[in-house]
Parts: sequence; C-alpha cells; structure tokens
Amino acid sequence: MGENVEPSALDLESVPRDVRDLCARLGAQGKRAWIVGGCVRDLIRGKAANDWDIATDARPQELLAIFPRAIPTGIEHGTVTVVRGGAHYEVTTLRGEGTYTDGRRPDWVEFVDDITADLARRDFTDPIDGKVVDPFGGRDDLARGVLRAVGDPRARFAEDGLRVLRAARFVASLELSLDPDTEAAIAPTLDTFRKVAAERVRDEWLKTMKAPTPSRAFDVMQRTGILGITCPELLGGVGLQQNKWHAYDVWRHNLECMDACPPDPILRVAGLLHDVGKPQTRVWSDKKQDYTFYEHDRVGAEIAAPIAARLRFSNEEQARIVALVRHHIIAYTPEWEDSAVRRWIRRVGPDRLDDLYALCAGDARAKGRDITADLENLSALRAHVGRVIAEGAALSTRDLKINGHDMVRELGVKPGPVIGQVLEALLEAVTNDPALNERGALLERARELARERTT
Repeated sequence: MGENVEPSALDLESVPRDVRDLCARLGAQGKRAWIVGGCVRDLIRGKAANDWDIATDARPQELLAIFPRAIPTGIEHGTVTVVRGGAHYEVTTLRGEGTYTDGRRPDWVEFVDDITADLARRDFTDPIDGKVVDPFGGRDDLARGVLRAVGDPRARFAEDGLRVLRAARFVASLELSLDPDTEAAIAPTLDTFRKVAAERVRDEWLKTMKAPTPSRAFDVMQRTGILGITCPELLGGVGLQQNKWHAYDVWRHNLECMDACPPDPILRVAGLLHDVGKPQTRVWSDKKQDYTFYEHDRVGAEIAAPIAARLRFSNEEQARIVALVRHHIIAYTPEWEDSAVRRWIRRVGPDRLDDLYALCAGDARAKGRDITADLENLSALRAHVGRVIAEGAALSTRDLKINGHDMVRELGVKPGPVIGQVLEALLEAVTNDPALNERGALLERARELARERTT
C-alpha cells in the first residue's frame, strides 16, 4: 500500500461533531467511549470514513437511559442505534462472545468493562484525545499494506463465516495484501462459510464491486475455495486458453473485463459473468486452426440466470445481468443499414444501450491485445444508434401510431392475443420502413393482418 503511518494521535477534526458529542455525552455520565472498526482504519489511512460506530463500557440499559430515543436494534448483543441529523450511529457495549453455532452470530455475549476483552475483534481509538489503542499491531499492518486477522485466524474464521469473504473484499477495497497465515486459514474453515446466507454473499459482492480493482478480491476467492462455494461456474475458465484475439485465459479475461467496467456494481457483476459460457462452447476449428466459442453469449445467459437468482439479486438486477451477458457480442459493421440498427436496438432494449456500450468497451480492454479497431467499431455503432434514435424510429409497439384500443374501436377486433400479434407484425414492418408508421396505413395493414389471423 505504501502509506507512511506515523504513531501520533489521530486528527479529531476528521471525526464528525455528532460522533464526538455522543462520546462526550457518555463521558458526562461517567462512561468511556471509543470509535471503532472501519472508520478507525480509514482515519489512519487518511481516507474519508462513511460509517461511524462507537463502543462503550455503558451497559445496554444504561445506553437507553442516556439516549432515550435510541433504537434497540441489537439490544441482546448490547447494540443501540442513535440518530443524529438523519445519520445512524451504532453504540455497542464492550463485550466478550461465546461460540458461533450458526457461523454468523455469537450464541451468547458477556458484557465487560475492560476494552482489552473486546479488542480481539475490533480496532479502537479514543476520540477524546485521539490516541489509538492497538495491541495487535493493526496500524503497523496498514503501514505495510497487509491484511491480517486478529489472533488465531482459524479461530476468527470459524466463529463467523462471513469473515473469510470480508477478508477477500478488504484486499480489494483497501488495496492490501493478505497475510499468508490469514489466507491459509480460509480453506480449513469453509464449512462455517457455507452457513452464510446468500443475501450476505450478494451484499459482499456488491461492496467488492465498488473497489478500485475488484479482481483482487475474486483472486483471493478463487485461490482459497470461496468461489467454489458461491459461484463454481466461473472456475471452468481458470487456465482455459482462448484464441489469437485474447492474451488471457477465460478467468483472467472475465476479471479484467469486470475491472475495466465503470464502478456500477451490477454492471461489474455482468462483466464478471459475461464469458461464463465459454468453457461449455469452446471447440477447436481445423479451418481456423484456433478455438471458437459460438453461442457462448446465449449459453452464458442461461448459466448467469440461476447464478443471479441463487445469490438473491432482485428481479430487476437479475434481468439486467442476464440481458447484458446475452447481448454482449455485437457484430456491427459499417455496412449495417438503418433497419439492422433499429432491429438490434429492439432486440437488446433501448434502456440497455449505455450498459452494453460500457460492457463492450470493458470486454475489448480485457483482451490484452491491440483494441483500437474494437473501440472504433463500438464508437461507430454508438453514433449510428444515435442517428437512428434522433430520427424518431419506432423501437417498441408503444411507438406505433395506433394501439390495441384503436384496433378494437375502429376495426372491431375482439380483445385477445391477436391484437398483440398484429402490433408486433406492424412494428416489424415499421422497422424495415419507418415511413409506414402512419395511422391510416397502419390501420389498413392491421385490418388485413387481423383478418388473416381470425379466418
């Protein structure tokens, strides 16, 4: 990481006034308070912190007395949420913990007065004078660019299955290297990780996608066996040679594409999965004397759909991921006529265009070859699409000059599937010749088409 971290006190001006006021209020009641966790790490690294958590020796019921409007979000574990200026701050009683039967939450907690008993799972700094309490050398690790579990890493990972995935994420989001002993402890504790809910895996993926280089995390997942549990479909690309157009195997190409996409988490998930169909479609061509991957976009979409569902992405997110995987291959040439461009827009959906441009640019950059021609071709397509859209092309049945109500009212067509079939046929005709999108001409053609389908 290369940051020079001095052992001096932290700059308290970086701590929000609301946080300092909360700690001061606890202090006025004779209680001690520390800001804890990721915000401390961010302060040490000179980065902006988003989430601010506070630990205190006040017991849960004392917290509710000190902050009467606090929300008892996790009172059984000593946590309340205090709202200040619309921001939520978690305040948690210092505690020791029992076993983790479910691999996520402790079976019991023991509230303590000594901060040392809590340090095995946190970093702490005292916000009154800015001094860092760090008996486990976390500050030195940050200075060396190393991520290391506190104490025995196998014990930490066996307690909470999500920690192995968080370790992978932090490698990417904090741009750290994983301590060898910490990495070696992941594989033996994966049985605990298997207990983690799919929604939590998804959330970690989405957080990872906001990192500068999310592939750093997925490399850790692949090396340690995490990915074999969450997304084994991707492992078929590891070491799978492509063809002369690619410098990397399928696995590395997927990662490079993900990194090259803008930091939109769902777009980057699509980048990660865009060539997941290649292992099943790779065929050696004697004619080309190279490998081909025909229809890997279609096969990839069929593979991506259950992955996105299994990881509990929303229906909208699933549809977006699958559509991008399905349509990421664009065979555009300058010889395409306007009708071909209109038909392509209809197929992929006008609302997917910007996503596809970004994904295809990332795909090109992930080849590891000269991509000048690829990017020029993509730019030409984008310009051609812009011209077609500017001309007011009908891209869906909603853009036609007539609708189903017109067919019922003026042509006497009975409501039913015939109406949808006729409108689709009209859209196809208008795609070929936009001049046909006139009310009178469409009604006459609709009359003929409806008659053919009802006689």
